[in-house]
Amino acid sequence: MKRRILALLFALLTTQIAALVSPAYACGCGAMVPDGGSRIGVDRESSVVRWDGRTEEIVMRFTVGGDARRAAWIMPVPGRASVELGNPALFPQLADLTRPERRTRTYFWPRGTDWPFSSGSSDGVGAALPGAGAPVGVVGRERLGDFDVARLTATDPEALRTWLRDNGFELPERLAAELKPYVDQKWEYVAVRLAPREQGRTLRGELEPLRIRFDSARLVYPMRLSRLARTPQSLGLYVLAGHRMEPRSAIGGAVPEVTFAGTVSPGGALGELTGGEPVFLTAIEQRFPDPSRIDGDHELRATAEDTPYRRAVYRNELLTAGGVPVWLLTVGGVLAAAVAAAVLLVVRGRRPSRSGRPENRVDLRERS
Repeated sequence: MKRRILALLFALLTTQIAALVSPAYACGCGAMVPDGGSRIGVDRESSVVRWDGRTEEIVMRFTVGGDARRAAWIMPVPGRASVELGNPALFPQLADLTRPERRTRTYFWPRGTDWPFSSGSSDGVGAALPGAGAPVGVVGRERLGDFDVARLTATDPEALRTWLRDNGFELPERLAAELKPYVDQKWEYVAVRLAPREQGRTLRGELEPLRIRFDSARLVYPMRLSRLARTPQSLGLYVLAGHRMEPRSAIGGAVPEVTFAGTVSPGGALGELTGGEPVFLTAIEQRFPDPSRIDGDHELRATAEDTPYRRAVYRNELLTAGGVPVWLLTVGGVLAAAVAAAVLLVVRGRRPSRSGRPENRVDLRERS
């Protein structure tokens, strides 16, 4: 009996601990792989997508933890890409623009933290261009801050995986199979190796953002390689376009949730990305409890209407009037009215009846 109880308590404790573990954030590259003998975790990956109908830009920023000194990932793109460092001020600006609206919601009857139930208060490096027919072509390779970036073409997924491995880009063993759909569609690739210039420094905290630009007639966010991830994933996406945008499908994850939608007049880092013109901003969040079910890339389309939306966070507050709880005024008023009615009934009950007394009437006509 004691063993059963201990087993039950252990199972409950394990369930509670698992519920407190936050999922990793989805990166279109799939799992970020560190150098041998070390570990790395992507605590958060934030992406901004800007699309004007012809050109797409993706700005990505990773927040990582662990003890790795090097790591790598790969981003498939539908066209020839250019890569540069992004402005780190972009993400705080977008977070501020999409911050939930704080509202107060009142309630009538007192709750556990209100009087009389409680007396306390509570607050709530350069390279040659690809040769003709080469299975892997190097479009360009450059050093950008702590990033070693290679822009590649490929006609053979296995040759691409081998090139990446031989050039210091350690990536998942299953990568070749997952890259085949992109090779068949003649996509290109941005391979990134995170290697700090400072010797011995580990990859921790917020990394510099990367800005990737390429031509695209449709707004697409690569996600298929996230199938390689071994833990639940979450996607946070800021979409800047001419209209409110939505994913065409859930691609194997939970239903995408819009957390903000509205036209913004950008300045600062956002203005640099959009050219200073007003743009419609859609913020989307999505969870992927089982990454192996991801069956494609996110393709986004304009919604039927540009309906604005801002998420609201409510603060519950006891309804008062002049600092006095309305429930107390109401109850006091009802009690006062009841007492007054009772007193009136008592007074009327003690008043003598007029019908029991003789009436002395004087007829003035008889006296005259």
